[in-house]
Amino acid sequence: MIKTIKNRLNILRKILSKKKFDTFMILVEENRRYLSGFTGEDTAFDESAGALFITGSKLILATDSRYELQAGQEAPDYEIVCYKNGLVNELPNILKSLKTKKLGFESKRLSYMQYNKIISRLLSEGLEIKLVEAEDIVENLRVTKEDNEIKDIKKALFIAESAFKNFIANNIMSGMTEKVAAWEIEKGMRETGADSISFPVIVASGPNSAMPHAIPGDRRIKKGEPILFDWGARINGYCSDISRTVVTGKPDKTFTKVYETVLNAQRMAIDAIRPGISSKAVDKIARNYIEKMGFKDKFNHGLGHGTGLAIHEYPGLNPVKDTMLDKGMVFTIEPGIYIPGWGGVRLENMVVVRENGAEVLNSLDCAS
Repeated sequence: MIKTIKNRLNILRKILSKKKFDTFMILVEENRRYLSGFTGEDTAFDESAGALFITGSKLILATDSRYELQAGQEAPDYEIVCYKNGLVNELPNILKSLKTKKLGFESKRLSYMQYNKIISRLLSEGLEIKLVEAEDIVENLRVTKEDNEIKDIKKALFIAESAFKNFIANNIMSGMTEKVAAWEIEKGMRETGADSISFPVIVASGPNSAMPHAIPGDRRIKKGEPILFDWGARINGYCSDISRTVVTGKPDKTFTKVYETVLNAQRMAIDAIRPGISSKAVDKIARNYIEKMGFKDKFNHGLGHGTGLAIHEYPGLNPVKDTMLDKGMVFTIEPGIYIPGWGGVRLENMVVVRENGAEVLNSLDCAS
């Protein structure tokens, strides 16, 4: 693990050198972990477990007393600075020690309020340091997964699928509420070995399944209606993400047509994936097929998203932002059709781009 982090740091330092940053401050939780091994979690947007400060020759992990021991154990290559009165107040001392003149920072994580506090604090200390916002530097490194990362994603996927198979075999029945079903799946993942869940489990039955991100409620599952499940497990920080749609009893003609359309759209998109293809092009293949089958405007989200240390990361497969797909990228393929008043169907698999196409990481067949 330490060798991997050192390799990542070497790549990052080359990028920072080109950008002329003498120091880079990292606040995004996933980026912090990716570059240090420190697993401290931010419990809220305005509460941080710490920050990394990376220069051409020095590494500092600044945190508070809650995480000091943990940081020393998990990030042995970093000098640990424990602040008692908040990061902003400790910042002048850190930047003085690093002789910082140009500080790069992750603009997506630093709020306007925090930014102003930092500027004010530096000025009060008489420090003339230029703050330069940076976007997606580390995220772009994370987009291509190393073998050990793919291995952890596969573990997380296996746990999630095992819990779902057990749930379907032993628990699902008419009359169960969505909330109870969601809890049974979450419990199953934890009992099967998940460190945590990737995101709150979605169980949406009947008309509720027309909402892609429905919140499980007290509605009871009925025979013959679609039941949409979206769930995932986390192992060693890495997430899995799966969606399946099932029906108890005999499905109606609408369900059969919608399901077959979504399944075919997913297969067509996966078959098209290869290094060098446009993410927009893959999205368009699935979207055009769904429209051709008579469901125009019923597929109202992107085809997929990257998954790793964060449940949603690069690349995105959608009609808006284009990315050239490359070997080692891991992402979901999750077409869906949503019909208000009736319900919806979504099928989500995870794939990794290989030299000759896409490798589906799931063992749970959408067609079964």
